[in-house]
Amino acid sequence: MLSYIAFIATIAGVYAMLALSLTVVWGQAGMVNLGLAGFFALGAYASALATTTGRLPIALGMLIAVGVAAVAGVVVTRVTRSMRGDYLAIVSLGFAEMVRLAAINETWATRGSDGVSGIPGPFKAQLGEHFNLAYLVLTWGLVAVATWVVSRLDDAPFGRVLRAIRDDDAVAGAAGKPVLRFKVQAFAIAGALAGAGGALYAHFTSFIAPDVFTPLITIYIFLAATAGGHTRPAGALLGAVLVIAFVEGTRFVAAAIPGLSALQVAAMREFMVGAALIVLLHLRPEGLLAESIRRSPK
Repeated sequence: MLSYIAFIATIAGVYAMLALSLTVVWGQAGMVNLGLAGFFALGAYASALATTTGRLPIALGMLIAVGVAAVAGVVVTRVTRSMRGDYLAIVSLGFAEMVRLAAINETWATRGSDGVSGIPGPFKAQLGEHFNLAYLVLTWGLVAVATWVVSRLDDAPFGRVLRAIRDDDAVAGAAGKPVLRFKVQAFAIAGALAGAGGALYAHFTSFIAPDVFTPLITIYIFLAATAGGHTRPAGALLGAVLVIAFVEGTRFVAAAIPGLSALQVAAMREFMVGAALIVLLHLRPEGLLAESIRRSPK
């Protein structure tokens, strides 16, 4: 039971890292990124292949994952620099599908639908049955560091410019702010955070495949950010924990309903998650942790 709780709590930590990514690019900069699963996949594959095929240390593999996803964020922003709103959302979703399809078809690099197995975990052999618990501490330690960094950026002039761009990028540009540069930086930071989440996931589960990185991941992270409060780093953490707890809780509730097939149980779980979100947004449309009004510095 303890191992199961540690597993679920670790996945919640991975979701929290992804939700922090969404906080930066959506909550602070106002850019809707539906390609989150693509950055998640890039980080996972980069670190997995670096440590299996390349035989590099795990720490270096994770750094490579962060770098690859950050560069991808820069490229996506440059390509979509003239897009906003729904158009940006659609293009970013297309980016995620491109990454997933490349993972399926480019077997020479990604091993295709067979996936990458045997991904090493830090000190996994030495820790044995305590690996899940140790990795839980590692994951949430990195999440704490990422939360601190995002919070500091949010409170800094950089964060104030991002919020100005979110509210009206034309006005921010008229005020002399290099809007495109700040958008590129925000997307790069968000990509790096999502890549870190992918690397953490890969080294925890020891196996990744293209079907792991479906748009459903992005939906769950949007649920987490929306529920917790997408403008605040603390909201990302709270939302991730709530979504994982609710998704796992519905597993037992739906299974307890008599007369349902396995497919119907899965559909019932998705229905419960959606219904819970609707109720939450009706009661707290700004999320559980709403954005606080900040006084301008004197």
